[in-house]
Amino acid sequence: MASIYRSLTINISKEMMCFSDFPIPADSPNYMHHSKILKYFRMYAEHFKLLKHIRLQTSVKSVRQRSDFSRTGQWEVVTENRDGQEERHVFDAVICCSGHYTYPNLPLKDFPGIDTFEGKYFHSWDYKGPEDMYGKRVVVIGIGNSGGDIAVEGSRVAEQVYLSTRRGAWVIRQVSDNGLPVDMKYNTRFVHILFQLLPMRFFNWFGEKKLNAMYDHTMYALKPKHRLFSQIPVINDDLPFKILSGAVIVKPNVKEIQGSTVVFDDGSVVEKVDIIVFATGYNYGFPYLPSSAMYKSGHRVGLYKHVFPPNLEHPTLAVVGFIHALGAIMPQAEMQARWVVRAFRGYKKLPSNQAMIKAIENDTKSIDKNYIVSKLTPLQVDFVTYMDDLAGEIGVRPSLLWLFFTDYPLFKRVFWGPVTAYQYRLTGPGKWEGARSAIFTQFDRMYQPLKTRQVCHGCCFFSILVPQYSFI
Repeated sequence: MASIYRSLTINISKEMMCFSDFPIPADSPNYMHHSKILKYFRMYAEHFKLLKHIRLQTSVKSVRQRSDFSRTGQWEVVTENRDGQEERHVFDAVICCSGHYTYPNLPLKDFPGIDTFEGKYFHSWDYKGPEDMYGKRVVVIGIGNSGGDIAVEGSRVAEQVYLSTRRGAWVIRQVSDNGLPVDMKYNTRFVHILFQLLPMRFFNWFGEKKLNAMYDHTMYALKPKHRLFSQIPVINDDLPFKILSGAVIVKPNVKEIQGSTVVFDDGSVVEKVDIIVFATGYNYGFPYLPSSAMYKSGHRVGLYKHVFPPNLEHPTLAVVGFIHALGAIMPQAEMQARWVVRAFRGYKKLPSNQAMIKAIENDTKSIDKNYIVSKLTPLQVDFVTYMDDLAGEIGVRPSLLWLFFTDYPLFKRVFWGPVTAYQYRLTGPGKWEGARSAIFTQFDRMYQPLKTRQVCHGCCFFSILVPQYSFI
């Protein structure tokens, strides 16, 4: 199962992560602690009366095609409850939603001497809080979002934290210009269209220049080998200050470990290390499925539009949430689920197996060409492109031209504003009458939790213009 640490706060703002027909309450913070996200999920499940369909504390042991699969397309699912009792079920279709953060990747063989380490080491999956780091010397290996968070939090109590990275990373802030959430400011259709019209090298240059204006990535020892938009960046507002204050020291890749000493690729040495945290990502797999159910494309699982296996007689198996983009998983998974249901019910016919395989191979080549991805996460897509692609399959993609002529106020908010999931409920199957209002009020909900005291908007400006003589 997935694992999270106690202090975890999501790095996607609430308006960009909520489901398309159920906005997160206006008084919720823009970046939510995981406990508040769980509360939102519960509210959603209760609102749509989903709990009666959910079997909690039940694990899936196996999903297998029935003997008459070629005729029925049905699956036999074996489950086990909390008491160890197994049950067998027959389903017309199955959706796998186990994600790709389930199996920690702990590549100990890549770190010679780890067996001699005299301290404690563990994967970031096991991290819950910094209690064991008080007064300790800590090495965090890996500069993804988890590695950055753990290094920052650990540095508040540790004697010293060292953050080891093989390739470096571009680090962006959650708080953007004028204090807006960064995704609400830049994840817009206008920006997306610019990306289609202008060369990527321009956006890499412009984006890197803007990031380096906040903190020079070379000076902070963060600058990676890849360009900004070749890999999903690290989102962390606190890491640069922790580097600047010396609480976190960035180091290259670990070369070897000698007892309590860690040697890095540049020959530098850190002695008396007490804890090593491996923030080295995750492996993925579907152990409950037969191997024949999945198609391999290069070193990744080949799924048509990251959802459907292309090699089955009947399209009654789908994967939802097995995706990686600079955007929240919730609206993407919801869009996938909407498409899957229409395919299962026969409202949307999938291409032939051969056509799907060809599309998958082209997709694999595109990912390898446009992104720097490891074998652990060969899943990357562009958020808006992918959402629009699936929306086109469902028939819910908003038409900018139609909105321009029929509802110009809405067009302005759809074109210039953030690409929130409400846009995919304006028309077509699953149309929600509240979608237009949700788009018009999305910034109101963003501002609401910030209104914690009354501020006179003109007072500060007036005090600058009018001299204050009361002290004379």
